[in-house]
Amino acid sequence: MPDLPGPQDASETVLFSEAWDAVLSYADLCTSGSLTAHQLATEAFTRGMREVRAAARVPTRGAGRRAPRLPLIPALLTAVRDTAVRWEADGQGQRLDPDLRLWLNSPQAARFSGLPLQRPVALRGLRDLPEADASLLWLAEAEALPLSAVARRLGLDPAAVADELDQVRALFRDRCHRAHLDSPLDPECRSYAGLLDAVTRAPGTRTPDDLSRHLATCPRCAEAAACLRPGGGLPAALAGGVVGWGGLAYLERRRRAAEARLGPAAVPETARPADDAGRGRVVRRGLLATAVLLSALALGASLMPFGESAADDTTAALEGRRPVTGPYLLGPTTRAPKPTRTHAPTPTATVTQTAPEREKPAPEPQDASATPAATKAPACRVDYAVDSQWAQGFQATVTVTTDRPLTGWRLSWTFRDGQRLGRTWDAAAGQDGSRATATALGYNKSVTAHTGLTFGFLGTWQDANRTPRDFTLNGTPCTVG
Repeated sequence: MPDLPGPQDASETVLFSEAWDAVLSYADLCTSGSLTAHQLATEAFTRGMREVRAAARVPTRGAGRRAPRLPLIPALLTAVRDTAVRWEADGQGQRLDPDLRLWLNSPQAARFSGLPLQRPVALRGLRDLPEADASLLWLAEAEALPLSAVARRLGLDPAAVADELDQVRALFRDRCHRAHLDSPLDPECRSYAGLLDAVTRAPGTRTPDDLSRHLATCPRCAEAAACLRPGGGLPAALAGGVVGWGGLAYLERRRRAAEARLGPAAVPETARPADDAGRGRVVRRGLLATAVLLSALALGASLMPFGESAADDTTAALEGRRPVTGPYLLGPTTRAPKPTRTHAPTPTATVTQTAPEREKPAPEPQDASATPAATKAPACRVDYAVDSQWAQGFQATVTVTTDRPLTGWRLSWTFRDGQRLGRTWDAAAGQDGSRATATALGYNKSVTAHTGLTFGFLGTWQDANRTPRDFTLNGTPCTVG
C-alpha cells in the first residue's frame, strides 16, 4: 500500500482532514468492507495528491491563464473513481461494489474517460471555472460547508461571500451553457439549445410544451437543463457530473456529516424538506465546521444509515460496529450498513430523461430467495416530494420507511389529477389508469427495519399536481407525510 502524502504546512492540515474525510466516505460507497474502503481511499488519495501537486507546478498559459483543472476535493473524488477503474481492469473488481462494477462497464462510465466534448456538462463547467470560484462552488454546494466556514477556508470576506457565491453560480451556469453548445449535438438538440438557455435563466419561466417533450426524451439536454435551471438541483448536478456513480449518496453523507457536527437545527430552513410533500423540495444543505477535532465524529455519522435519529446514531456507535480510521482523523469512527448503490438511471417507462436520483443507504442483506409476495408487509410511512416542476412535467422522489425488514417490496399509489408516470430510477414502475406501481430492483430489494427505500421518477401533469393518495406497501396501507 502506498504511503500517504502528508500536509506541507499547517494550513494544509485542516484541508487534508476534510479531503480525507470526503475520499474515505466515497470509497466506502464503492467497496464492500471497511478494510477495502480504506485501501481504495489510501491509494486514490496518494495518486490524487500526486496529480494535484504536479498540476500546480505546471506553468500558466499566456497572461496568467492556467490549464483547466478541478479543485482539490473533486479531483480526489475523481481519483477514487479512476482507481476503481484500475482495480476492475487489473482483475481486482471483486473488491468493489457489484453495482459499481456494472456501472464501470456501461456507456455512462465511458463518458468520463472518453472524448472531452462528450464528458458531462457539469464536469466541464466546473473544470473551466477559475480555481477559487470552483472551490467556492463545490465547498458550498456539495460539501455542505456553511458560508462562514467557506469564507475562512478561502480567505474571503464573510459579509460578501453570499453575493460572491451567487455570481459564481451564474458563471458556472454560463460555462455549462457553453459546454452544452460545444457538445456534438444532433440538429434537433441544437435547435432547442437557445430556447433551453432562455427558459432556464429565470425561475418561474414557463417551459414551452415542445421543449418539455424534448427534455423528456433527450438525456443529454436534460442533463444540461439540470445545470442551467436555477433552484435546488445544483448539488446533484455537480456530484453526478464529477463522480458519476453514487453522487447522490455522497451528497447525503456530507449533509449527515454536517448535521453531526453542528446538529440538525443548524441546517437552514431553506435546505430542509418542505412540510407539504406536494411542494418542490430543495436539496438539503448542512452546515460543516472546519474543526479538525470533530472530523472523526462527522465521518462516523456519515457512515450510518439515513433516517435514524441522533439517539439511534449514538446507540449504534456503542454497539461495537467495526471502526474505520484514517491518517487524518483523530479517533475511530463507526461503520454502518452500506447505502443503496446508485446507477445511471435506467429507463423503465415511456419517457426517458436523465434526472438526478436521490439515494438512501441500503440495508444489510436479507434472505435473497424471498420475494415481495413472501414478505410480511410492515407498517410504513411514505414521504412524497416534488423536486421540480415545469409546464406539463415534474420530477418526484418517494421515500418509504418501514417498521420491519423487507426482502422485496411493491409500492402502489393513486394519482388524483391524471398524472402519468415517465422514466423511473431505482425501481421498476408501471401504471394502469390512475393506479401506479413501483417494484424493487435486484440491488435494492432488501430493506432493514426503520430505514428508508427511495426511488424517483419523471411524470407529466395537466391542470393540477397534487400529492397522490392510497399508498400501499406490499398491499398494506401506508401513512403519508
